[in-house]
Amino acid sequence: MIAGIDHVEFFVGDAQQSSFYLCGAFGFRLCAEGGPETGLTGHRSLLLRQGGVRLVLTSALTATAEAAGYVSRHGDGAAVIAFGTDDARAEFHAAVEQGAAPVREPAVYADAGARVVVAEVAGFGDVVHRFVERHGDPDAFLPGRMQTLAPDPEDGESLFELIDHVAVCVPAGELDRTVAHYEKAFGFAQVFEEHIEVGEQAMNSKVVQSPSGGVTFTILEPDTTRRPGQIDDFIGRHGGAGVQHLAFLAPDIFTAVDRLQQRGARFLATPDGYYDGVAGRVGATTVDAAELRRTNVLIDRDHWGEILQIFTQSMHVRRTYFMEVIERRGARSFGSGNIRALYEAVERDGSSAAAV
Repeated sequence: MIAGIDHVEFFVGDAQQSSFYLCGAFGFRLCAEGGPETGLTGHRSLLLRQGGVRLVLTSALTATAEAAGYVSRHGDGAAVIAFGTDDARAEFHAAVEQGAAPVREPAVYADAGARVVVAEVAGFGDVVHRFVERHGDPDAFLPGRMQTLAPDPEDGESLFELIDHVAVCVPAGELDRTVAHYEKAFGFAQVFEEHIEVGEQAMNSKVVQSPSGGVTFTILEPDTTRRPGQIDDFIGRHGGAGVQHLAFLAPDIFTAVDRLQQRGARFLATPDGYYDGVAGRVGATTVDAAELRRTNVLIDRDHWGEILQIFTQSMHVRRTYFMEVIERRGARSFGSGNIRALYEAVERDGSSAAAV
């Protein structure tokens, strides 16, 4: 069974530079590195960690390396979403039997303290899914390929627990096919559906989740009957389907926002009027309205509880990928109010950037 997201690997132009940003502004710690000297061919990789979130930054060392082609097509971006499992071989073969295209056959990486089995299949666009089965030392990320480092305990933060969900943009007409692929090949189930209209623009959204509940994908598609909007912009700038954002689950979103802003992270602004209508939209809440307004945090609810969210400004040169911080107070799904508010905030941010 797929337990959760083991890690997300980004293919980037400069892994070192990208790590400076994520460690500096978001408090990640550098925990492992790999390159030709450690047995990693054609690439250099850095492993960053915070709580249960693991991000790998990989740069090509040659023009023909896999990461070079990805970055040429899409710019920096999430290229691999890895699933943690207790049987990587079985998950790989089951997915292939159900229609997933094989990318890499199962392989074992081991040393005296750990053994890791990995296999890969195609996901959406150029994104690959890696099945990861781990035994032994939990700090040994990829034995024989990456060297474990001991980060300074004074470095970094402990603001995030895990990756709550991954938001994916697909071209018009591909939403249903993509959902069906995850249902058939990976055993996911659709748990949420929404059609969002904002002015003359609109998008369709469906959420799929693994049986364990540990992996959640929010899949977004533009509505071509309406004026082109930000999902169309993402598809055009990214060059096809891709990861729009990762959402990091925080036990205390207000503490997280304050610390991240102190470190230099920049978040999307929320109009003051949004908070004037919170009581009418959400009803009675345990959250201090003044604290929401001060931090620009959005609030919504589902049948089970409250959802608090905030989104970073995109620092990507193509203005595609960004990040989210989310706190769930009992909530298990998503609220349409926050989806609409995010859409509007990204629109405003994109308009501001275009005017510069």
